[in-house]
Amino acid sequence: MRADIRHLGDPGTADFQVRKYPFYLLNRLVGRYNVIIETRLRTIGLDIPFWRVLMILGEQAPRGVGDISEAAVINLSTMTRIVQRMARKKLVRCTPRSADYRITDVFLTALGKEKLAKARKITAPVFAAAIGDFSEREFQSTIEALDRLYTNLGPLLHPMGKPKAAPRKRTGRQANQIARTFISRG
Repeated sequence: MRADIRHLGDPGTADFQVRKYPFYLLNRLVGRYNVIIETRLRTIGLDIPFWRVLMILGEQAPRGVGDISEAAVINLSTMTRIVQRMARKKLVRCTPRSADYRITDVFLTALGKEKLAKARKITAPVFAAAIGDFSEREFQSTIEALDRLYTNLGPLLHPMGKPKAAPRKRTGRQANQIARTFISRG
């Protein structure tokens, strides 16, 4: 039986070891992944934010800018600018949602679908290399553990109740209106 090493990953203990801290390890992993993937994506004219949006829309489209923002873990105003850049490059098309004009729906264009297919092809070997020595069970356990870490942190987002919005931040509706205005100017 293995020894319990959880205390080594706890920054509140004297025994803390950064290499046992899951968030350090996750940042390290994502940093390495991004360096590798960015080099490959540049060969087809994409960057990481574009890749993230294409992957999200490839799974389900259309989606509202706010939904994409949440799925990509990118601030709404930043996501609005990313979508605007993608629209200028004809990778996506944006239209107001017919049921609620406050929401801007984002669709993949033919060019966006083509870029997504190319991006998947050149990034698939990175995924294969990363999980190459994982058993099916290890891979499933890793996915489940990451999901649990994410879920466990949820209650800590707003421990004192939902915070009031800062006065200068835009609401999702305002950001969508800005996006529609910008995109309609073309």
